[in-house]
Amino acid sequence: MVLVLYGNELSPPVRAVLLTLRELQLEHEFRNVDLMAGEHLLPDFVRKNPQHTVPLLQDDESYIADSHAIIGYLVNKYAQQDTLYPQEPIQRAAVDQRLHYESSVLFNNLKQLNLLLFKQNVTELPKDKLAELYDSYALLEKFLELTTYLAGEHLTIADFSTVATVSTLNLTYAPLDADKYPKLCAWLARLEALPYYEQANLQGARLLADKVRAKLPKQFDKLWQKAFADIKSGAGKQ
Repeated sequence: MVLVLYGNELSPPVRAVLLTLRELQLEHEFRNVDLMAGEHLLPDFVRKNPQHTVPLLQDDESYIADSHAIIGYLVNKYAQQDTLYPQEPIQRAAVDQRLHYESSVLFNNLKQLNLLLFKQNVTELPKDKLAELYDSYALLEKFLELTTYLAGEHLTIADFSTVATVSTLNLTYAPLDADKYPKLCAWLARLEALPYYEQANLQGARLLADKVRAKLPKQFDKLWQKAFADIKSGAGKQ
């Protein structure tokens, strides 16, 4: 049976799974779930996933929810080697730590901003929330001072999970400054060079960025103008 991924490409967790599927060269079917229309709340979907969240992976008669659980499962079951999710305890712990950081900090911050924007219809984003995003960039920069990729010297599922969120933040709420975060920007460029990156991740990130800009056109443009001005002037160099 072909793997079936239920999701929406606007979602970074869904795109993390798509990146993993493409890296593993696994044949799969993508079934779009229209979250705005409430398709994730329909009885058939809730039966498959009581949390009614995306992504949801179907493998034969089994259903697996949560992107972190899914990408670990895909490597454990289908990868020819464990490079993407090492079996060695210390290496795996490093990957797990980065995955937990992505879910509890990076994606949580993105989710809160999206809720403010699309559910509460705020007209201006809180400065303290934006500052938290840049604090998280600073920690990622520290991680990348130690290794080429987030959890070691080779690509892992921690990179897929994190890049799906960071690339989204970069295009929406917190543009990356290469002067402040040179290693993070270099890491992002390495991921962007993957042959499947644009289709699996960037397209969806751009679609979400369009929606953010439509909700906050003035602040969005101001944010990017400041980012480009800082880059041009060299403000914030370390």
